[in-house]
Amino acid sequence: MTVDQSAVKPALPAPREAGRRRRRRWPYVLLAVLALLAGGVVWQRAHPVVLRAEVDIAASPDQVWAVLTDRAAYPEWNPFIVRASGPLRVGQQVTNVHRIGGKTMVFKPTVLAVEPGHELRWIGRLPVPGVFDGEHSFTLTQTAPGRTHVVQQETFTGIAVPFATGWLHGDTLSGFRAMNSALRDRVESRHP
Repeated sequence: MTVDQSAVKPALPAPREAGRRRRRRWPYVLLAVLALLAGGVVWQRAHPVVLRAEVDIAASPDQVWAVLTDRAAYPEWNPFIVRASGPLRVGQQVTNVHRIGGKTMVFKPTVLAVEPGHELRWIGRLPVPGVFDGEHSFTLTQTAPGRTHVVQQETFTGIAVPFATGWLHGDTLSGFRAMNSALRDRVESRHP
């Protein structure tokens, strides 16, 4: 038995049908990309990068607080936040000019907590939340009469944070330590 080869034609999709198939795929690709991004955000929120620097100061929490919140004097002593302005009131935006690794950067965080003699906390974000957020805090604890333990800490979350961990643990943490040392020196020179 012989088959007439001229009668057998390969099945090719019509040009319109092939275009429709390609157009039907893009929603699935978009959903896959969105799912990956959402998964990255969830994973990063569960695994934040936390920077912490501590210092003991021979002064009361109120004396430390007075220097910490005198932001107009930062250019005189602060090597990390070299200028700061704006009201330290919950919900208000402040402006902080940081010197990090020899570069100057401007941040405009929103104040979350102001508890005189105890805690100052704010959060800074890029215009799109969840990309690179940093919640910064100063916590003051009296350890003995005339002695205060200061913890400066920042918790970073967002999908871009894993790409900046080297920079954060290097330059940014060094800035925290330098500020803590300068804060101690400033307070103790004013209250020997």
